[in-house]
Amino acid sequence: MEIWVRSGMSTYFVGSVLILAVLLYYPVSKLVWVLSVRRLQRKENRELSEVELQGQLNRARIIAVIMVLMFSYLFNLTLGGKLGYG
Repeated sequence: MEIWVRSGMSTYFVGSVLILAVLLYYPVSKLVWVLSVRRLQRKENRELSEVELQGQLNRARIIAVIMVLMFSYLFNLTLGGKLGYG
């Protein structure tokens, strides 16, 4: 917590980032999973096995965590006016 205070990040900012990331995680992970499965099915020209579907779900979850954290951080920076456009 001390690191965030020294770097100018308030508890409100960190909380806002985490709350938005949590709210966006489920829909983003499902979207990434569906797109990934469809792409792989088209590439392989067949239905995927349960093992392959589970692998794609694990991959989608990792990608979703990275995406929602980056988006949430940048969104809150922009919303707070800390990026300084204009």
